[in-house]
Amino acid sequence: MSGATMVETSSRRDLILDRAAELFARKGVAATTVREIADSVGLLSGSLYHHFESKDAIVDQLLRSYLDDLLQRYRAAMAEDLGPREMFDRLVHASFEAVDAHPHATEIFQNDFNLLRNEPRFKYLEKAAGEVQKTWLAVIERGNETGVFRTSMQPKVIYRIVRDVVWLSVRWYDPKPDYGLRELADDCTSTLLDGISAKAAPRRKAAR
Repeated sequence: MSGATMVETSSRRDLILDRAAELFARKGVAATTVREIADSVGLLSGSLYHHFESKDAIVDQLLRSYLDDLLQRYRAAMAEDLGPREMFDRLVHASFEAVDAHPHATEIFQNDFNLLRNEPRFKYLEKAAGEVQKTWLAVIERGNETGVFRTSMQPKVIYRIVRDVVWLSVRWYDPKPDYGLRELADDCTSTLLDGISAKAAPRRKAAR
């Protein structure tokens, strides 16, 4: 295969991934057909199989790229010598950076996780989700132990709130010249750690 042909093939694969990601995010994996993906890039359905063996192979590449990137960012953050609050902030920013790099894959993961998780090809999704949760819980629990975070809420509840605030933002976030990803991440960190009240709200008593 010549160099020019390889570049053309790689470019066509990238285009297929981009268009398929848009369709999967908008319609869902199950509702998106191979014909729709092929039509979106000007190919016959049969020609699509020269680039990917199946629709699942396209989904697989999109999700693996996203999760590999997200987890690498998390591992790099956790390797830093930071306190719980600073680490919390780093994880929020790392999450948004991954969302920004893989917006459609983020939405596919959120929307179709339960559909895909039981298929043999996608067993890694649960493992990745488990590492994400474990990373966040380690930071939250360390904050509890050191008195940086309040202990009146269960760490798993805090994690689920954080998860929805950060990753579901992909459904509504619309970057502006004066309000970009960094500003959104800063506001999310501030809201999650300090709330929106002008004055510190009284802490609830822990349930007995």
